[in-house]
Amino acid sequence: MTPEKKLQIEERIVEVLKTVYDPEIPVDIYNLGLIYRIDLHDDGTLDLDMTLTAPNCPAADFIMEDVRLKLAGTEGVTDVKVNLVFEPEWEKDMMSEEAKLELGFM
Repeated sequence: MTPEKKLQIEERIVEVLKTVYDPEIPVDIYNLGLIYRIDLHDDGTLDLDMTLTAPNCPAADFIMEDVRLKLAGTEGVTDVKVNLVFEPEWEKDMMSEEAKLELGFM
């Protein structure tokens, strides 16, 4: 995979992640800062590290499956591994400026 092709796929991955929402928060998981690592390999395999706003999030299974299904359907991605991590612990400071504004933190 060329560096240009890889960049295009990674940009699509980010756009897909911006379509995934926690049902209780009106901001996508990417702008919430829940995505810690996007690692796209040359064979199209994707390793993704993400967290949740709280370890006991009742929507955890729903969010994780939504991420996995949407990324698996992304052109150029051949396999998806979503890793749920809690280090570092998520904080409000990890949100984008857009998310902070949307949620009234600014």
